[in-house]
Amino acid sequence: MPGPLSPAELQEILAFTIKLARKAGALILEGSHAIQRTGQSGVGEKKNAVDLVTEYDVKVEELVRDEIARAYPHFQFIGEESYSSGTRPPLTDAPTFCVDPIDGTTNFVHGFPYACISLGLIDQREPVLGVIYNPFLEQLYTGVRGGGSYLHSRAHPEPQRLPLAPAAARPLPGLAGALVAVEWGSDRAQGPIRRKADSFARLAGAPPHGVMAHALRSVGSAALNFALVAQGALDMYWEIGCWPWDVCAGIVIAQEAGGFVTGSKDTPHDGVVTEAILTGRRYLVIRGVAGTPEESSLDVQKRIAREFYDTVEDIPLDE
Repeated sequence: MPGPLSPAELQEILAFTIKLARKAGALILEGSHAIQRTGQSGVGEKKNAVDLVTEYDVKVEELVRDEIARAYPHFQFIGEESYSSGTRPPLTDAPTFCVDPIDGTTNFVHGFPYACISLGLIDQREPVLGVIYNPFLEQLYTGVRGGGSYLHSRAHPEPQRLPLAPAAARPLPGLAGALVAVEWGSDRAQGPIRRKADSFARLAGAPPHGVMAHALRSVGSAALNFALVAQGALDMYWEIGCWPWDVCAGIVIAQEAGGFVTGSKDTPHDGVVTEAILTGRRYLVIRGVAGTPEESSLDVQKRIAREFYDTVEDIPLDE
């Protein structure tokens, strides 16, 4: 498929990707049951004792990669586990699936039901399609550039457009009163942990040293954090240190729900997700908000992004 993918092609790929996500979800559930029966004998470590990988991370990625190769042999593929093992193709203009086979592996290992498969598609170096499926809760989030984002769940037979009402009309004056998702991450060295703890204290603490957000939440999955912001259940999510496969699908789903996605403090906060932001490993996403007579929705989101980065510390990336 030369050139940018057409809307019709994206819809065809979406249907394929939804089926693939559900097939992979069945394998994720199989793996969870096996781990709960046998303990953590099949659990390994990557960088350290909190950066976990299981045989099912690898099995799910192999399933996904093989299915994509059969259906779309000319598409490129970037997966977390193959990347970790040394397969690191450069990003090009070609359609490229960007996949985290199990996002939230620690949750998966512990039986905490917030783990998912994240299937993103990049075209012309920009995220254009995303599917996130949590098989434990049977919640599937989808998004296509220009086509909106939706939640498919067992509670509702018809897909629900995101954000869910009344979130679509809910204002967000600023950080004070916001529900903010954060994560500790896998880098547990004293410097990064201290900076994160200090940043969390500023977000949650009372003035004059803090902004007194309503609460901080750690779901344990970057993809699901993005999806929950798109849904309107979270007001925003800040992450440092995750990778494109963690966020690619979620970026599309959040943006199509009116969300604002940006990168590091020094990034132009204009809501445009460039290749530099996608691969920059620093992400801030703010849900869709209602504008006011004085500020458009986008201006509110830009202001909150600046306020956020004025509050937290810059944290160096581990490699």
